[in-house]
Amino acid sequence: MAMQHTPLLMSNIIDRGARVAPGEEIVTATQSGVRRQTYKETRDRAHQLAHALNDVGIEIGDRVGTFMWNGSRHLEAYHACAGMGAVLHTLNIRLSDRDLEYIIEHAQDKIIIADADALPLLEKLNGRMPSVQRIVVATEDGFEEWQTQLPEPVDYEEFIAGKPTEYEWPQIDENSPLGLCYTSGTTGNPKGVEYEHRSQYLHTMTQCMTDSMSLSATDCVLGIVPMFHAMGWGVPWSALMLGCKQVLPHRFMDPVRLLDLLVSEGVTLSSGVPTIWQGVKTLVESDPSQFDLSKLSRLTCGGSAPPPSLIRWYWDTLGVEMIQGWGMTETSPLATLSRRQMKRSHLELEEDAKFANVAKAGQLMPGIELDIFDEDFNRLPHDGEAVGEILIRGPWICSEYYNDPQPEKFHDGWLITGDVGKIDAEEYLIISDRSKDLVKSGGEWISSVDLENHIVALKGVAQACVVAQPHPKWDERPVALVVLDEGAEVSKEDVLEHCATAFAKWQLPDDVLYVDSVPLTSTGKMDKKVVRADLHARGYQLPDLAG
Repeated sequence: MAMQHTPLLMSNIIDRGARVAPGEEIVTATQSGVRRQTYKETRDRAHQLAHALNDVGIEIGDRVGTFMWNGSRHLEAYHACAGMGAVLHTLNIRLSDRDLEYIIEHAQDKIIIADADALPLLEKLNGRMPSVQRIVVATEDGFEEWQTQLPEPVDYEEFIAGKPTEYEWPQIDENSPLGLCYTSGTTGNPKGVEYEHRSQYLHTMTQCMTDSMSLSATDCVLGIVPMFHAMGWGVPWSALMLGCKQVLPHRFMDPVRLLDLLVSEGVTLSSGVPTIWQGVKTLVESDPSQFDLSKLSRLTCGGSAPPPSLIRWYWDTLGVEMIQGWGMTETSPLATLSRRQMKRSHLELEEDAKFANVAKAGQLMPGIELDIFDEDFNRLPHDGEAVGEILIRGPWICSEYYNDPQPEKFHDGWLITGDVGKIDAEEYLIISDRSKDLVKSGGEWISSVDLENHIVALKGVAQACVVAQPHPKWDERPVALVVLDEGAEVSKEDVLEHCATAFAKWQLPDDVLYVDSVPLTSTGKMDKKVVRADLHARGYQLPDLAG
């Protein structure tokens, strides 16, 4: 044995940022401005929090829930739980009461740390959380005074006050649980995904690679994706390790406030879902001279595929690279990424060719395997034409669901993702759709994603959502819901003529419906389940079936 076998524990890297960049800032948006603290202060407070949790009986392996926005105290909870060996259960603030009640009981959370401004949402569960022994309440500007009927409430600052700023992190097995996230429960109860120290250590290292998100200590990162969604896409761990400046928006997610943070804090990299970047784009277009985004170099975009027109706008208008990523809670979530130039041969490509690649879901990250299969689990060719179920496996991919294995979601060591796609000759993954969102018409599949991306490229269209509607002859037909830019006039005929330039006649939507907004899931994706249910409740019928 020539090498030391140091366990891959997050406790070995989370203190590093404070060690190498103790004075670097962590900035949290507040009601009246921002609150700033250094990495050294954050690290010391995290160690104090670990002592406070331990003093009230939290031991290695116990679940600690957080009901919090993106802020420095949420980051302290990440840090403290990872170091002391507790399991951080990030509760999705946007879930329904029913789903929250289920996952808190399923996880057996012993304590919940909550932001004071989120308390009213948690209050609805009073008396319905038998495992929870104590609530720790973190206050912000405007929410210093709070009251709650929840069990054993204590102010966060009082909770950690006077505790030592050094906690000796225990040496535990690298396969010990680190975090717990639940899927948004589109069908049935939410499913728990338990992340391990080893898996997130490797995920963190991979995320920082140059050909990945290229995170660096010199970056200023605005993490818009919620820290309760797939561990904030892993960005909090990477930032703690690197010691880069972090900007955390708390609950202030409107484009005006986000743009203010992007400009005033000199953000170089930011992560969010397409709806966020659509909103920012609209605001910038309203008055381009108002916003100095010269320091911004990269945006990472996931959750759902960004329209190619949006990716191109950011590059052509602002010189900002939008990095599209594909993954899911079950993949930690980083699985594939697509950048303008993924290899040397791309350096000579014309811009249009580069953006044709950026519009794809990307190439797989080192260390994982990904392939497409037919319904009998036969591998399909990587020719950019064959469409199959996407399966994935690797060291940060879920192998079973927490306390609910669901073996039908896995096959021979592979995770069955539920996404359908193809892989081209350059090993780019191209997502066709979620399997449940494909439109099956006359035995042929129509991709709702492809139609949506094409419709959004039409001037005046802000958002498009394509869903299947039942048809007695063709099984299903596509219907497009369209949100227009303010003041825009785009007719149904305009939309269909635009689609006809890229799609066969049988692939065109049977109808175009104009709506003020499209419902979103708790993770910012278009909630097609709700859209379909709403159409059904309204008694909607396709034009050739109505009357």
